[in-house]
Amino acid sequence: MNGLPWLTILILVPLFGGIIVVGLGAEQKRLARGLTLAFSLVALTGALCLWKYFDAASGELQFNERHAWVPSLGIEYRLGVDGLSLLMVLLTAIVVPLSILASWRINDRAHIYHALVLWLQAGLFGTFTALNFFHWFLFWELVLIPAFFLIKLWGGPRRGPAATQFFIYTMVGSVTLLLSFLAIRLATGSFDFIELADMAKRGEITAKLGDVIGWKSQIGLLVFFGAFLGFAVKVPVVPFHTWLPAAYAEAPGPVTMVLTGVMSKMGVYGFLRILLPIFPEQMRLVLTPLMWLAVLTIVLSACAAFAQRDLKRILAYSSVNHLGYCLLALFAVTGAAAGVNQPELQKAAALNGVLLQMFNHGLTASALFLFVWLIEKRSGGLRGLEDFGGIRKVVPVFTGLMGIALFSSLGLPGLNGFVGEFLIFKGVFPLAPWAAALSTIGLLVTAIFLLTIIERVFCGPLNERWSQMPDLTMFERTLVVVPIVLMFVLGLWPQLVLGMIDSTVVKMVGQFSF
Repeated sequence: MNGLPWLTILILVPLFGGIIVVGLGAEQKRLARGLTLAFSLVALTGALCLWKYFDAASGELQFNERHAWVPSLGIEYRLGVDGLSLLMVLLTAIVVPLSILASWRINDRAHIYHALVLWLQAGLFGTFTALNFFHWFLFWELVLIPAFFLIKLWGGPRRGPAATQFFIYTMVGSVTLLLSFLAIRLATGSFDFIELADMAKRGEITAKLGDVIGWKSQIGLLVFFGAFLGFAVKVPVVPFHTWLPAAYAEAPGPVTMVLTGVMSKMGVYGFLRILLPIFPEQMRLVLTPLMWLAVLTIVLSACAAFAQRDLKRILAYSSVNHLGYCLLALFAVTGAAAGVNQPELQKAAALNGVLLQMFNHGLTASALFLFVWLIEKRSGGLRGLEDFGGIRKVVPVFTGLMGIALFSSLGLPGLNGFVGEFLIFKGVFPLAPWAAALSTIGLLVTAIFLLTIIERVFCGPLNERWSQMPDLTMFERTLVVVPIVLMFVLGLWPQLVLGMIDSTVVKMVGQFSF
């Protein structure tokens, strides 16, 4: 694409956009909203251009940018995207404008709010494109700061404790992640993800850690667990998940859209980009405990969702449940797969399912939290499972569209949620049949609590309190139709995404199949 640094430009658009917006006066709310939307749409256009010019047949990194930064410390400014990165960039570029439009009526310090959203988007773009740990870690932490303030300043009545818990959990994870990579840098002299993956494939990282630091039999696992904790908190993996329900419940609806739609994917992305290629040996050593963690994440979070009575908390636990399937697949593909027929094919199916599930869940979960936000606006902040009843009689369009999103989350064939989960189970069953079988309990419980939402909120006798509840306005219908259309498109034509990521997945399988 003409040799321009397109990835840098993509990151700088929301970064400088936030600087411009925050410089506006508090009274210039309309201008702040308009500029924020404009910058996010420019970023979306850039992401679509990357998608258009991306060579899907190549599993190599593309749109590469590489410049020396601090050579003595092995620090480079290095950017690049493959199918995984590009998919997450596109997801970010879609969800953020939807979040901005959903928050159009937020008037309290609107210029600061919208600037933080743009900086959050810039951090996400950087996280999904950076390939040097130091450079990547800056973006990883940049995402934390605006997310904290968006919850703390614009959240619900318990926003203070929720924001603090979110910050402490993720910061502890970041500290252990940083310590692990400082040890790797000390042993190998490199922060580069691609170089480290090549070293890991040759079995050099563990040996060098033992030579430089000592504890030859334990140091590799210790460094691995430090990095694992950093990503496990972000996903989150049970039992490191307790910050998530409070943060999702107390954050404003449009912010929760970004938290669940994109930020929750950072942890899974870290597993795929960093943990799996750099620590395959250690992951195999603790594969059975990791598989149990994935199964517990799926089943326990589904049961926790069933026990909730707050719609946002139900969907928060549901988000943990759906990402648990991604963990199940990426842990399963680490195994040696002895005796499995065509193991590389099964691993490729599972990883294709992971990438598709990440994208599809981002669309569906953000749409569901958007619908809950619209319910809150109509009900004066109520969102309890028992607060409504029979409202399909007065808001039929709202009911129909939210029903589509709920059935997508349920995994109904024909909608986007089905394809990713199908590929995950198709790949995992031959690789780890016991884990796949136990995880189907999560599918059953998910069906129960999602159908319970439909029954309690939309069906039955009409609660007369809501007899005058307005249906979706034309603006709101236009807003929700984007993710709804994509649910149908990807449900019926998943090759639109699979065709872009398959070469990347094949290369990933080749990296750790040794």
